[in-house]
Amino acid sequence: MNRVGLAILVVLAAACPPAIPFPAGCGKDTDCKGSRICVANACIDPPKAKSANANANANVNANANGNANANADGGAPGPSVDLGAADLASPPPLGASPMFHGDALHTGRSRFRAPQTQPREVMHVATGGVVYSSPAIGDDVLVFGSHDRSIYATSLDGTIRWRRPTGDLVWSAPALGSGGVAYVGSDDDHLYALDLKDGSLKWQLTAGPCRTAVGSGPEAARCDVDGVTVAPDGTIYASADGLYALRPDGSLKWKFSPGPTHCASSAAVGPDGTVYVGCQDDALYALDPGGVKLWELRAGDDVDSSPSVAPDGTVYVGSDDHRLYALGPGGVVRFAVTTGGAVRSSPAQGPDGTIYVGSFDGSLYAVKPGGAVAWSFRAADRILGSPLVDAAGLIVFGAEDDRLYALAPDGKLQWSVLLDGDVDGTPALGADGTLYVGSDDRALHALR
Repeated sequence: MNRVGLAILVVLAAACPPAIPFPAGCGKDTDCKGSRICVANACIDPPKAKSANANANANVNANANGNANANADGGAPGPSVDLGAADLASPPPLGASPMFHGDALHTGRSRFRAPQTQPREVMHVATGGVVYSSPAIGDDVLVFGSHDRSIYATSLDGTIRWRRPTGDLVWSAPALGSGGVAYVGSDDDHLYALDLKDGSLKWQLTAGPCRTAVGSGPEAARCDVDGVTVAPDGTIYASADGLYALRPDGSLKWKFSPGPTHCASSAAVGPDGTVYVGCQDDALYALDPGGVKLWELRAGDDVDSSPSVAPDGTVYVGSDDHRLYALGPGGVVRFAVTTGGAVRSSPAQGPDGTIYVGSFDGSLYAVKPGGAVAWSFRAADRILGSPLVDAAGLIVFGAEDDRLYALAPDGKLQWSVLLDGDVDGTPALGADGTLYVGSDDRALHALR
């Protein structure tokens, strides 16, 4: 694979004026659509009374069979959810890593310790396709997807419990909900709610409608269900041709439709209940718990990175415009760090607030809360997946040089493991210290 040149770093800190003009976002009110105004490079809605029926025209197929139309609630936005500092620090209730990046904030932090010295492979689950999906880890089960168009559930020792075929590739990281349910998206335009015991279908959502359900091209991909998050209140968020908010029984709360685009990132839910999702119309959207848009950030290219929300509400997200953004209240840009390639990695948060993110330039960056780059570590090829930070501050990530890396908090290499294909998947950490990660070699690997 091609090697990418050295990254050029530009750090724009909130504490001082930018050294160069900031090209993303807006510069004046006329840069924003409709009645929105420009505040600190972000387009926001002017103060006004919220519509009681902002999303009443959202129609989706959302009954148990995925075939009958259901309308959004059409009521006033629900109350904000105040998690509080204690809830942010509490362990996930449904296993070691019940969804992408560990929790609904997508902090990327685990309360368990990963191997501090080079681990060995203790098992792997072979599939018929690339494993990009990050596994969800329950108390005694792993759930993940494969490009062989299937969803797998295995015991922690790798024994396959069940396999559920879908109509297309599965990129989505599953999310575990209460009652023993796994929610998984597929490129066949469906979100599946599956019984963890046997893989039986509880209900399914059909995104769209899109004229083409499977295949290549923008129209075929627009309704792919790529990101799934379960919020603390049980709401299921699914990213496809917009963002869907669903109750545990599969009924629709609301749908946010930014336009004819695809949203590939997994939505993050902030401490106050605000929902953040990135889309391929170059925007990160902030929505209140009722689905009403609060603000948007216009980046210079697609926002495929899943946002990560810090305890203080700061939102970190990458973009194909080569930048990592840090956003404050109202979408105000606190700083941006420019790398040498697209940033599709979801940022992970260290215990001291340091942010870790990978870039297509082949480097993992450590960024201090103020925006200064503390260090960068260069792999031999692109970094597409997202880093994991363990309880000791060890940073674990994969790269397209076929390796899984572990770095100390100061950026020094602790160990690396060579696999048999690109490691584009995001690692997840079990309670016993076992690392699980997928690879282009068509397998899910367990390392301890």
